[in-house]
Amino acid sequence: MRVAIIMGSTSDLPKVEPAITILKDFGVEVDVRCLSAHRAHKGLSAFIEETDKNGTEVIIAAAGMAAALPGVVASQTVLPVIGVPLSGSVLDGTDALLSIVQMPPGIPVATVAINGGKNAAYLALQMIGINHKEIKEKLLAHRVEMEEAAMRTNDEVMLKY
Repeated sequence: MRVAIIMGSTSDLPKVEPAITILKDFGVEVDVRCLSAHRAHKGLSAFIEETDKNGTEVIIAAAGMAAALPGVVASQTVLPVIGVPLSGSVLDGTDALLSIVQMPPGIPVATVAINGGKNAAYLALQMIGINHKEIKEKLLAHRVEMEEAAMRTNDEVMLKY
């Protein structure tokens, strides 16, 4: 089980690290790269070619501003690509969101919320869970834990008021 995470700049790392942690906590091998679609296109293409051969099942691509990275990745592979639009410009990530969502037919990029690295990781796990029963079971158990935590919070509010 392997996921690749690509970001366009090292300044994106703090927004991507939660996804890395979640995937590793679920026992998924994670390859992390900083490869700009604009400034390192040859290295990016070489890495995408590597993912097609090394057992990678999903690619998460995080980018801000013009956010070409997820689309460029998707144009070079048939592996599922999850785009994470990142804030940081004057438009606070809306520009990146629209760039990633508006892919041409035939080159889809699944897209999560602005700065949604955590949900990108969970979506990747759901995709991996289709073929890996142990991941699916861990996700189901995690959902139960989330529900139990939410109900504990509800009980605390009820007791207080």
